[in-house]
Order: sequence, then C-alpha cells, then structure tokens
Amino acid sequence: MISVTILTKNSRKYLEKVLDSVRQFDEVLLFDNGSTDDTMEIAKRYPNVRIVKGLFEGFGPTHNKASGLAKHDWILSIDSDEVVTQEMSKMILEAKLDPQCVYSFPRHNYFNGKFIRWCGWYPDRVIRLYNRKSTQFTDAQVHESVSTKGLKHVEWKVPINHYSYANIADFLPKMQSYSSLFADQYCGKKSSSPCKAILHGFFAFFKSYILKRGFLGGYEGYVISAYNGHTAFYKYLKLYEANQHLKKLNK
Repeated sequence: MISVTILTKNSRKYLEKVLDSVRQFDEVLLFDNGSTDDTMEIAKRYPNVRIVKGLFEGFGPTHNKASGLAKHDWILSIDSDEVVTQEMSKMILEAKLDPQCVYSFPRHNYFNGKFIRWCGWYPDRVIRLYNRKSTQFTDAQVHESVSTKGLKHVEWKVPINHYSYANIADFLPKMQSYSSLFADQYCGKKSSSPCKAILHGFFAFFKSYILKRGFLGGYEGYVISAYNGHTAFYKYLKLYEANQHLKKLNK
C-alpha cells in the first residue's frame, strides 16, 4: 500500500486536479501549513484525504514530518501543483516495489499554458516514490531531495505534470520564499557579497538562456531565464544581509 503526501498552503488553484489524479490511492495525507483560502474545503470532499495541520519548518524537514504521519511505509510525495498522470498512477499501483530502490519520474513543467522544454525544465527528473524505512528527504530548507545513499535509483519514463507558474505573478512569491529560505539555510555557512549576488544572477540567466537553450523558448524562455537570474541575485543578496546581521549579533 502507498500513501501520497502533499504539503499545502493556500493551494486551491490546482488542488482539485491534483486530488482527482490520486483518487486511486488508499491514503492522501495533506499536511497544511496554515491555509486561509478554501484549500481545506476542497480537500474535505475527497474520502481518501486525511488532513493534518502543522508548522512549516523548511521543505525537507516538513516533507519528512508528513511522511512520518502517513499510514503506509511507501510514500509518493507530490507538490500541490503536480498532477499524477494516468500512466504514472497505473505503473506505480501495478509495480512490485523494492524497499532498496527509489523511483524517479520526468516532470513536465508548464508556464503560460505551454509545456517548457528549455531552461533546464525538461526532463527535470525527480525522485518521488520511496520507502520511508529505507530513506527520507534531506534536511535542506529549499531544493530538498530524497536521499539515495546505498539505494538503487530506478528511472521510470512515465511523467508527472507540474503547473507551478501560470503567469508572471506566480514567479514573485516563489522568488521571495525561495531566496529567504536559501539565506536562512546558509547564513553563517556560506559567504556572499553584493558582487557575488550580481555574478550569480548574471550566470544563472546565461546558463538558463544560452547553455540550456532558453532562447529557443521565445517569450517564455526569456521570462524563465530572467526569473532564474533574479532569484539567484536575491538569494545571494539576502544571504549577504543575513551574514552581516549575524556578525553584528556576534560582536
């Protein structure tokens, strides 16, 4: 048996599509971090959904908290804007799973209604199916991942659809959130400066737009590359600010 875990906070936008896609699973544990929209009302319509409310402690630790509360040892961890395809669901439910393996899927990312094949957004393989007795997520505040140490990584071809950015407005709160989490995670551990922020921002744009062929994606490729550059810039600028504040406290 498999438990699906989902972290939510004001996730109404795609939640109905997400929960529809995992109706076949015995349990969907929805770990909510304080939604004020109708996320809870949507979730309560689904008989296989169990709602747990708790504090957000960074992505890695919160994912682990959610998996620890699940009914089954096999965990399918998805985001609140990820839709499990029928092919993916069928393969998971029919497979003979090995606790010494972790299973990954290519993620099809969408922006502005378009499937994005550039900027490093494809195939964007992510490990989402694992046995919690064998492994767990890292403790990273952001860009968390399932640890594969000592385990076999099985790459499945069936995709999961990801609808993280419908328009430009969707980029801004994520930029704010991810850059702050990055600064919190590396404060006092990694050096930064305004110059480093500029260099990281420029290189992130160059990497996305040129090296990862964002220029082939037209308008969407340019916007995503610009977003990657701005996010990198603010990550390191916030880290610089956090390190300066830490130095003042330690004087």
